[in-house]
Amino acid sequence: MKTILYATDYSLNSVNALTMAHFMAKKLNCKLIVMHVFDDPVAFPSSVSITYLKKEKKLFKEHTMRLGNFYSEHLGIPVNDTNVQIEVAENDSAVAAILENAARFDADMLVIGTKGASRFKEIFLGSTTKALIKKAPCPVMAVPHTYASETIKTIIYATDFEEADIFAIKKLTALAKPFNAAIKVVHVTNKKEYAGDQQMVWFKEMLGQKVSTENMEFEVVVSDEIFTAIYACVLKTGADILVMLERSEKGIYHQLFHGDLVATMESKILVPLLSFNESGV
Repeated sequence: MKTILYATDYSLNSVNALTMAHFMAKKLNCKLIVMHVFDDPVAFPSSVSITYLKKEKKLFKEHTMRLGNFYSEHLGIPVNDTNVQIEVAENDSAVAAILENAARFDADMLVIGTKGASRFKEIFLGSTTKALIKKAPCPVMAVPHTYASETIKTIIYATDFEEADIFAIKKLTALAKPFNAAIKVVHVTNKKEYAGDQQMVWFKEMLGQKVSTENMEFEVVVSDEIFTAIYACVLKTGADILVMLERSEKGIYHQLFHGDLVATMESKILVPLLSFNESGV
């Protein structure tokens, strides 16, 4: 991993995401891009005037200074690390700006908070978080505003026994290795599903052909409530991160985020949620 992109709206709810992004960047010895998107409410003039350009330049300067102060205030260190870069963008679509910069900097991971403040709060809420997860060219980590830990010892990966899961776990092992973190692969099944245990044996064998499973555990959980079962696993294991694969219109992720479960996830999952995009693994 070479670059982590963190996006903030300056809210206190995004501070723990900054702490997490900084911690991971230091541990992985990679570059950290600290980003803010602002929107100039004044309509763009038909002809670009000198006055408008001066105003835009002033806004960029003000936000660059404010973003640097935000970083320093909440991490207790100045922005003088060569591996830290302050980046400000102007766009009426925060999602578009974040995705554009994720591609521009060839980000390996995007880190955001799950809740925000101000009129840009939609950046960090369920619907837009889902938009970033679906479209980002890299994995997206959403960090709850209540999460305040700087340790990664146990990671839970929720699988649906798909081939893409194997490639996602392979990438996850590379991320977990510097932290010496254990990975627990969990599949939630209901009583009607055929041979969940046998499928897990097959999946473990297939996975073992691609990556070492030495620091992994595997478990099949029988439950009709996917969210409840996964949440219980997080609590039982004391997991530091929950990982899922974003699948277009099927699988655990789609079911988990369908309808009102967006609010349930945001209010109850107390650890960072890392999502891999199926098209990117």
